[in-house]
Amino acid sequence: MSTVALPPTDDLRARARACLDRIGVVVPEGDDLYARTPITGEDLFGLKGSGAAETEAAVAAAHETFLAWRSTPAPRRGDVVRRFGDLVREHHDDLAELITLEVGKIGAEAYGEVQEMIDIADYAVGLSRQLYGRVIASERAGHRMVESWHPLGVVGVISAFNFPAAVWSWNTAVALVCGDTVVWKPSEQASLIALACDRLLARAAEESGAPAGIHHLVLGGRETGEALVDDPRVALVSATGSVPMGRAVGPRVAARFGRSLLELGGNNAAIIAPSADLELALPAVLFAAAGTAGQRCTSLRRLIVHRDVVDELLPRLTAAFERLAVGDPFDKDTLVGPLISPAPLETMRKAIARVTDDGGKLLVGGDRVETTPESAAAYVRPAVVRIDAHSPVVREETFAPLLYVLTYDTLEEAIALQNDVPQGLSASIFTRDQQEAEIFLSAVGADTGLVNVNLGTSGAEIGGAFGGEKETGGGRACGSDAWHAYMRRSTSVVNYSGEVALAQNISFS
Repeated sequence: MSTVALPPTDDLRARARACLDRIGVVVPEGDDLYARTPITGEDLFGLKGSGAAETEAAVAAAHETFLAWRSTPAPRRGDVVRRFGDLVREHHDDLAELITLEVGKIGAEAYGEVQEMIDIADYAVGLSRQLYGRVIASERAGHRMVESWHPLGVVGVISAFNFPAAVWSWNTAVALVCGDTVVWKPSEQASLIALACDRLLARAAEESGAPAGIHHLVLGGRETGEALVDDPRVALVSATGSVPMGRAVGPRVAARFGRSLLELGGNNAAIIAPSADLELALPAVLFAAAGTAGQRCTSLRRLIVHRDVVDELLPRLTAAFERLAVGDPFDKDTLVGPLISPAPLETMRKAIARVTDDGGKLLVGGDRVETTPESAAAYVRPAVVRIDAHSPVVREETFAPLLYVLTYDTLEEAIALQNDVPQGLSASIFTRDQQEAEIFLSAVGADTGLVNVNLGTSGAEIGGAFGGEKETGGGRACGSDAWHAYMRRSTSVVNYSGEVALAQNISFS
């Protein structure tokens, strides 16, 4: 069995320091929390954190800045985001390297995440000139009724480790052009990339003539997050993470009549129909299931295969999984890097044990890959398990590269299997039958926020609204009309008739 040769942690620490220096980050050193690399499982830096008091101060400053920022013309607000996008382009390699160092993504995926930041900046700059309202026909003569959108307030962003920069940028770029200010609490597992992003945005604000207080970064854990969630000056809390996190955040924000935008778990499925092009399906399934070591909310968890093709597909699928190169994410040949920590590895092992207890069969993978030298890093071979459709295990999300294979006989049965989970983020079908594809996309098809035909469950574009239903939280970020979440709606009526006219023809004389 091969082992993963790990680079020295001192070398990784030096690489991180060099990236931060080139970006201009002054690391707030301390012992409140630690920047750790999953590549070796060791700490890179000790950091000074932000407690409840510091978070309260950040919110207060953001609120004060908002009172002026909301009156800045939207295209001028867009200038800040344009400059930020330019700075991200200049530091593309440094930001991608920090993502690999801190969360273990392979180089191509880290580079792609930074490209998402650039894309959303471009999108938001265009949006700054398109924050449209509408004119509504009034039932009263000589009256004009208009629907307008106005800046909302302070937006609190709580982000997860798996997309430590992109998801923040989705929220922040849109919030800023909408006239909001932002307070960001990143995952404790991704503090360095947060410091880098915050520094670039501060530069963009300064160089564009905007106030520095449009964005604040607070580093910390649960106490920091709770202070942000509970502050009544935070008009919107956009939180990305687990379902338990969402269950805690949503009610607390609602209790003070704030808004929340929740992007939570996914238990995504792909259906392989009898007519599917397997040459197309195989690489799409492989990336969706094993990309980012199975640590995407859109990762493929369940593969629902028609009985007529399962015997042809499975040998090819397991052979492809066996060939996946697991190792150092800086190695250009590596396709699967480390898990963020040993915790998801243990969860994966328990899930496989439950599967086999329920009569399932482990077909490939699932074993921990040893490292040289030995370390606390968690590398695992992506696993494929064949299991009965009715096992309760498949209804739970395992945030690791574990793929369940189920079988079906009719499209109706396959759709029922797809929908029979608490989560509702992403779903796919591979078929060359147009009727099957249209049914899958229809109201009686997949009940997810993202629905794909002939491509995998991951890899959403920023132009479409991103999010899901059920336990996924119902929030929408990025494109389409998702910007509405960051603004308040105002319906206005102007009476220019010179007479009093009541609605519904009411007479009150």
